[in-house]
Amino acid sequence: MTSLRAVLFDLDGTVVDSEPLWADAMRLIAADLGGTLTPEVLARTTGLSVPASVDLMLAELGSDRSPQEVTRQLLERAAEVFAQELMWQPGAQELVDALRADGVTTALVTSSPRIIVDVAMQRLGAHRFDLSVCGDEVTAPKPDPTPYLLAMQRLGRPADECLAVEDSPSGTEAAVAAGIPVLVVPSEVPVPEGPGRVFTASLLEATVDELRHLHSAFHRARHGAQG
Repeated sequence: MTSLRAVLFDLDGTVVDSEPLWADAMRLIAADLGGTLTPEVLARTTGLSVPASVDLMLAELGSDRSPQEVTRQLLERAAEVFAQELMWQPGAQELVDALRADGVTTALVTSSPRIIVDVAMQRLGAHRFDLSVCGDEVTAPKPDPTPYLLAMQRLGRPADECLAVEDSPSGTEAAVAAGIPVLVVPSEVPVPEGPGRVFTASLLEATVDELRHLHSAFHRARHGAQG
């Protein structure tokens, strides 16, 4: 039985309480475009890449503005807000620090672009993560498994040694498709139940031992099913 060697964290809504900040930035950009975004539309952007979110926003507003220009404006607004207001999700910092103290590798796998992740790392401390894979650095973003596959490749860790922590349906789907069990901490959008995922209300009570147990239980169940 393999042991847990790496935990791959989503960023927005999982490690940091950033979904409301993204929503505020998108509302401001929508207002600049002369429109408004409903809560339902904003919820649909959860877990999506920035270009996909911009495309959705422009379609909902019926705007013919350049997606590239609107994306640039959105990233500028978001970076400003992140630099001033970004906060850890409850329990996330403690869990990351405990994992690293126990010798477990930690990484970020996010749909956010590098410019936003670098701002976030200044707030969180880049030393807490061995690497980060960003949405603008992959050929296919979540829910495609490519971001997780790339992270495992760079870490030199197979899926059997990894666990993902996610909050969105698209991120959970991406990790499961990459063969990684997922601890799901739902935030803005409900995540459907399914194989390869276990749910928790928050990371406040999460411990290294519990993550190791979750990882072991997943692989025992999978090997039992295969047998």
